[in-house]
Amino acid sequence: MKQFVIATLMLAGAASANAAVDAAKAQELANKNACMGCHQVDKKLVGPAYKDVAAKYKGDKNAVAALSKKVKGGGAGVWGPVPMPANPNLSDADVKILVDWVLAGAPAK
Repeated sequence: MKQFVIATLMLAGAASANAAVDAAKAQELANKNACMGCHQVDKKLVGPAYKDVAAKYKGDKNAVAALSKKVKGGGAGVWGPVPMPANPNLSDADVKILVDWVLAGAPAK
């Protein structure tokens, strides 16, 4: 019984984490800021697929901070030699929306 309760609470937590993702707003931001020119949800383009990013960082407590830094400051070398340009004009709130969406597997709105 105890295991059932723990499993139920874990599933509820995962569901609420995904429910907190504003997919419509994230997709709007990704389109507006040219993210989709290099990334796709489920296949590699210039940059990695968002689902691959989500899988790589699954369970990583530092993922939000690390990816937020990459989105704001740009970076290279993690997924290949092509650098990701910096997005210094994105607000921290918008970066968080995008990163949360990517880490959730970039669910459709």
